[in-house]
Amino acid sequence: PNHTITPDRNMGSVYIQGGIVVNDDRQWRADVYCEGGKVKRVGTDLEVPADVRRIDATGKYVIPGGIDPHTHFQLPFMGTVSVDDFDIGSRAAIAGGTTFFIDFVIPAKGQSLLEAYDQWRGWADPKVNCDFSLHVAVTWWSPQVSEEMGVLVRERGVTSFKVFMAYKGAFMLGDEDMYHVFMRCKALGAIAQVHAENGDMVAEGQKKMLAMGICGPEGHEMSRPEELEAEATNRAITIANRVNTPVYIVHVMSKGAADVICRHRKEGRRVFGEPIAAGLGTDGTHMWHHDWRHAAAYVMGPPLRPDPTTKTLLMDLLASGDLSCVGTDNCTFCADQKAMGKDDFSKIPNGVNGVEDRMSIVWHMGVATGKLTPSDFVRVTSANAARIFNMYPRKGRIEAGTDADIVLWDGEAKRTISAQTHHHAVDFNIFEGMEVTGVATTTIVAGRVVWEENKLNTTKGSGIFVPRTPFGFPFEGIDIRDKVRDERLRKVEREPYTGPVFVPKK
Repeated sequence: PNHTITPDRNMGSVYIQGGIVVNDDRQWRADVYCEGGKVKRVGTDLEVPADVRRIDATGKYVIPGGIDPHTHFQLPFMGTVSVDDFDIGSRAAIAGGTTFFIDFVIPAKGQSLLEAYDQWRGWADPKVNCDFSLHVAVTWWSPQVSEEMGVLVRERGVTSFKVFMAYKGAFMLGDEDMYHVFMRCKALGAIAQVHAENGDMVAEGQKKMLAMGICGPEGHEMSRPEELEAEATNRAITIANRVNTPVYIVHVMSKGAADVICRHRKEGRRVFGEPIAAGLGTDGTHMWHHDWRHAAAYVMGPPLRPDPTTKTLLMDLLASGDLSCVGTDNCTFCADQKAMGKDDFSKIPNGVNGVEDRMSIVWHMGVATGKLTPSDFVRVTSANAARIFNMYPRKGRIEAGTDADIVLWDGEAKRTISAQTHHHAVDFNIFEGMEVTGVATTTIVAGRVVWEENKLNTTKGSGIFVPRTPFGFPFEGIDIRDKVRDERLRKVEREPYTGPVFVPKK
């Protein structure tokens, strides 16, 4: 496929006046002038063309567009396909103030990574309404996979690879293969990502629950409790530390896994943790709901935890910097798809919504509670993701030369989340009825106003794939650590042993 065509972005010029510009390191009163899809100037009393489109941002924050580092649009999974495709998913993102996402290419076991990458680009390129990038999952290991990882980094702009420690028989890799993937990631300057659950114990837990007659959605959480997430998180970080390569733990869903990440960060490990909107805005008690459809809507992996205070801890750790950035794992399935598991929870397609509501959830649970400042909000919703995945400051910042992906954010406005009004294709919203403070009133993508007055004005296929370069922020200082930790520095030079040697009898 020809992936080099740049869509007509129909770029105009925009002048945003009177707002408070917020980056992750400061906020200040300034105007922003955008032209040709880029931020041209930031300041006061700017000289701009007379015919420029002017936007009044009085009383609003002017923030970098949100970056969702974890989506699964139109993902073939568990015998069906997630209903938010790249068109609908990116439109929902824009309506919520997210202007960039990173989706996952997930090859079947034995499938060429390059073939799968081309497949995903073929699905995404004609549909995306904002810019995007791709991670690639490594679901099997061989010399071919190793070579194709190199091609993806050098020629396709992919610099992050995900390993599943769960989904036994489908995507799961064992420790030895994971070690080799991490070694290859380090050599290529790509960040390793991990879905951390003990897949063997999950498989046994599923058998146990079903044998006990626990077939409903609550069996999903009971078959893979948080200690299995915490154990796998510890193992993944330990293996990454043996390689001395940075590791990124996707969808941190429990106190146990979060505590493991905190402990390793205190010990100097290079690990990044990603909570998701679902884990920050709701909890797993819903899987015990008497209505099967309601309960099944909350099934995802790793599970939402039934401890309702989990969301509070995860937000506290975003505030402290122990967790890095917020994703969604947006992977939506309608009622009839979830019903594939009506008699067996292990057949319920795993996945929830989040890409539209992520920004509001973080503001409501973080800034409106005093845990996060507006700059912290930018840090966890865009800037950190841009740094970790090596797109900063092109994305995740407002200054001259950056991409004109900008959101006017009303920190006082309220809205009630509902499936009746959301922009997803899915027929259920896990945050249904939740009144949140913090609303994207205007979204600008590449200098074009694509969301205002609660209306979308997007152009299908107008987004572009953003290739990423290797190494960057997560790898800073890794070479020095290699030198300091070189085991040869601890090697003992001694005289050879010349005494007797026992020889066992044959």
